[in-house]
Amino acid sequence: MSTQVTKSDQSRASTQPVAGSAREAAVLEAVPTQLLIGGQWRDAEGGATLEVIDPSTGGVLCEVADATPADGMAALDAAVAAQPGFAAMSPRERADILTRAFELLHERIDDLALLMTLEMGKPVAEAKGEIAYAAEFFRHFAGEATRISGGYQTAPAGGARFLIARQPVGPCLLITPWNFPMAMGTRKLGPAIAAGCTSVIKPAHQTPLSMLALGQILLEAGLPEGVVNIVTCQGAGKVMEPLIRSGKARKLSFTGSTKVGKILLEQCAEKVLRTSMELGGNAPLIVFEDADVEEAVAGALAAKMRNMGEACTAANRIYVHESIAEEFGRRLGEEMSSMPMGRGTEPGVRVGPLIDEAAQDKVTELVTDAVDRGATVLTGGSAPEGEGFFYPPTVLSGVSPEARMGSEEIFGPVAAITSFSTEDEVVAAANDTPFGLVAYVFTNDLRRSLRVAEALETGMVGLNQGVVSNPAAPFGGVKESGLGREGGDTGIDEFLETKYIGIALA
Repeated sequence: MSTQVTKSDQSRASTQPVAGSAREAAVLEAVPTQLLIGGQWRDAEGGATLEVIDPSTGGVLCEVADATPADGMAALDAAVAAQPGFAAMSPRERADILTRAFELLHERIDDLALLMTLEMGKPVAEAKGEIAYAAEFFRHFAGEATRISGGYQTAPAGGARFLIARQPVGPCLLITPWNFPMAMGTRKLGPAIAAGCTSVIKPAHQTPLSMLALGQILLEAGLPEGVVNIVTCQGAGKVMEPLIRSGKARKLSFTGSTKVGKILLEQCAEKVLRTSMELGGNAPLIVFEDADVEEAVAGALAAKMRNMGEACTAANRIYVHESIAEEFGRRLGEEMSSMPMGRGTEPGVRVGPLIDEAAQDKVTELVTDAVDRGATVLTGGSAPEGEGFFYPPTVLSGVSPEARMGSEEIFGPVAAITSFSTEDEVVAAANDTPFGLVAYVFTNDLRRSLRVAEALETGMVGLNQGVVSNPAAPFGGVKESGLGREGGDTGIDEFLETKYIGIALA
């Protein structure tokens, strides 16, 4: 069963975080900084480490283990060894582990939220929201664990019976992004554990601490050794590719860019691994002339500014009917300009830093390109001087369809508004992208709302709401936005194989 983790048997984060407090130091001190392999915390081969950066200052928070390909293979071997025993565990036992982990996440929500803010930058209040959201995946899939069903029927010609069983797919490779470092982990680990699958999970190198803290919680919740193994590393490709090509894993679940997802799909093809891909987005948000403008502004604010815009579900292209475009832009500009920006640990802050300098530079380039093509800056529009990777909430009106941000994910707090005239025009513009994750529609016309929702080429649609993510609903996209679904009652299916057993009676 689980190994009790003590201060003496693991490396720890630096007790002197940049621009930190005694509480921040204590929170960092409590987090493992080693690899979790076979239920044991251990150093990377050769003792290699990587730095975790505080995006609000650009300074080093701490160092964690930097795994080698050999470390990755050791983690996969541990998952393979643990698979038969874990698959044999009763669904109720697996559900109880998830329920206990859910409870521990809530018990430690304050410390976990502060930890997330330190490594990722989002305000503490928003980090708390993510921890609660992350915990819900464990509670949801605790219920799904006990509802895995099969089937039994008489063969159409008689003389035989069909027995349909659902079995765990086997050891899984899970790769999570930096923008939701806890929730994207529980969204994959919840169904994997519920289905009886072991795993190797690799968090983003920018935000490894939240996942390491989660590993600590899972062990405490009673997860058997080797069921979840955590590999932190700087060079994801060199560590994960050998695991994918080894044939020892049977599934890969990835959340990240479409570019990387395509590379992983090619690698998975060699051994025909099951895949779940939650990839890039280019979400349109459409506001029709009959919409409640106040409601639409609030929805756009939620769809744009959740996680400082660093989300694949963020409203990337905002289309507003020409009759209300000026009013909408003014109101959205007023709301976004009033959002305090600063270090996420400071009281009242609603906008933290972007994840790194490259993200800040990209947002700057996209805004400059849009302005050069005729866009008007209603608020914001340039990065502030000083330390950290900040960019202010920005609203642009009159954004040209030819602007780069029309085809590239902004991944920052920039709302790009374009006006439109007709329903057919805006639906065509919304669908004019290789991506298809989510869309948002604001209208009080019931017939139009259903007509447009069905016409949009996306896996999800928010009608008069700016946030659609929910652990009890299937999350995923179409086209180049991904394969498969996470969450809902279909999320566990991604981790189960269907076995047919024919039974002769004569």
